[in-house]
Formats: sequence, C-alpha cells, structure tokens
Amino acid sequence: MALPDSDLEAIQQLGAAHKRLTAELGKVIVGQQDVVEQLLVALFARGHCVLEGVPGLAKTLLIHTLADALSLQFSRVQFTPDLMPADITGTEVIQEDKATGHREFRFLPGPVFANIVLADEINRTPPKTQAALLEAMQERQVTVGGERHKLPNPFFVLATQNPIEQEGTYPLPEAQLDRFMFMVKVDYPSEVEELAIVKQTTTDVKTSVTPQLSAEDLQSMADLVRRVPVADHLAQYAIRIVRQTRVGRGESGPSKNDMVDRYLSWGAGPRASQFLVLAAKARAALQGRHCVEMADLRAVAHPVLRHRIVTNFNAEADGVTPDHVIDRLLESTPAEAAA
Repeated sequence: MALPDSDLEAIQQLGAAHKRLTAELGKVIVGQQDVVEQLLVALFARGHCVLEGVPGLAKTLLIHTLADALSLQFSRVQFTPDLMPADITGTEVIQEDKATGHREFRFLPGPVFANIVLADEINRTPPKTQAALLEAMQERQVTVGGERHKLPNPFFVLATQNPIEQEGTYPLPEAQLDRFMFMVKVDYPSEVEELAIVKQTTTDVKTSVTPQLSAEDLQSMADLVRRVPVADHLAQYAIRIVRQTRVGRGESGPSKNDMVDRYLSWGAGPRASQFLVLAAKARAALQGRHCVEMADLRAVAHPVLRHRIVTNFNAEADGVTPDHVIDRLLESTPAEAAA
C-alpha cells in the first residue's frame, strides 16, 4: 500500500529532523552513535528502553540532552531499596481550605508524570516498586486512591542498570523486561572519543542544545511511523527470526539453528515480532525512506531480542551471550531467503 503524498513529504521532513537531532546531540555527547540511533528509533516507535552499561558512560547526560533537544519535560528517579510505589506515581494529601475549614484529598503527581522518565538503576528497588513503574509504562496511566490519572503524551521510559554489580539487586523478571522495546548496550568510548570527552568536560565552557522538535511534532511523527508500509515477505522474515529463538520449536529446513537448543532456556514471544517490525518502520522513516528494507530489520534485531532470549548454564560455561545467538540466527537466515 502506497503512502499519500502528504505522508511522503512528512517522511522527508522526519528524515531532515533526524539529522538535525543527531547533530544537536553530538554537541554534548561524544561518540555513542549506535546508542543515540537506537534511542531515537524507540522514541519515534513509542517504545521504552533499558540501557545497560557500567557507571560513568554518560547515560543520564544523554537522556537529559535528548529531552532538551525535543522540548520535553524530563524527570529522573534514583531507584533505591527503600523506594515506595507512591514515590514514583504520586500520592494523595489532605488539603484544608483556610477560609471554610473544609478538607479534601488532593493528588500530588509523582516524577512519573513527565515526558521522558529516567529510572536510574531500576534493578536496585524491590519488585513492588518496579511493578508500579512498569504498570504505568503499559497502561500510560496510574491509579491512586481509586482514581485514574493519565500520563502526559509523549511518554518515554528509559531504565538503566549496571550489568556488573549483582549483590543487593532485584533483577527485572523476563515478563517485565518484555515490556521494553529495546535493551541498549552502552559500551566504553574509543581512545579518540575518550580524549575528546576529557577535553570537553574539563573546561568552564558549557555546551547547550537548541530544541529541534516540539512534543506535538513528536506525536504526529510517531503516528506517521505507524503508517509506513512493510512488505509481507519482510514481516515473514521478522517472524521467522523470532520463532527460531524458541527452544524445540525452530522452523525446519536449512535455517534451523543448532545454538538455540543447546544454549537457550526459552526464546522470544510474539511481542518481539511486533517490535521488530515497528522498530524497522521507525528506522526507515528516520532515514527519510517510505518503506521498510531488510537492513532495517537486521539492524534492530539485537536490541529487540537480546533481553527476550534466556541463556542456560551451557551458554554460561561456554561464554555464549544472547548477542552471539542472535548473530548466528542472522547468519543462518540470510536476507536473500526472504525475497
């Protein structure tokens, strides 16, 4: 199905806005091009992200800068073991009218009432508090005192976690991790990038960004992403990749992967197929293209799948990670086979 001329023009505008956004973020963030790209794809696809990386890699700075470049309200919550659900969602307080003496409950919104919410070290808080945030992500509303309160639009949650420190943490269950569109790996900078970081951050010069889009622009462009067409054979390719992650349920034929049964406990569900296609649509639109290509699906496979496939003890013993399995899946399911 072809897009109308108005949408084709809007996609060109989105592609231009993407270039401006990337350039603006580059004024503050050195390197991390893949991380920036994946965050923008998830944002325009209306998905949430988990960022995994050791401390000090500018995760918080990146997210704050992204909010500034999009004129969005930003909120940061430091997750700790004593954090309560009401500390995130908000609470009701008694307010007294000084003139009449009448008292009534008034709702005080919590930090979740923002356009971009950074859940810092989400795995350091108990499951009850994690669930409060994840419910808000899914329903885009919170219920306090029996009353529902809508969250602002757009609403984008970025959670961070440290992959090294495990003591005293509460790892997110797989069912809750599945609600995040992407798991983004934040790696160390290169030597050249680290030198640029040191030079940029050890002076008294403060670099700021200029807003490139409004919340209304972001909403309309996210709607546009949904209208980007995807060919049947590409959607089928996405489904085939996901189905091959399921232990004992791989498709017959040459694309069956021997790593799956050996190294995985279980694989990705249908939500992975949905997010693969949706993220591919967003990536195509951000690059100014009005249809999805095979390269889009393959580019988003790792962030979509890495937190949805669970490795077993064999994988741990052999040093096999989810990314290794995804690499093999993409190798054993060539793009030509889907044409």
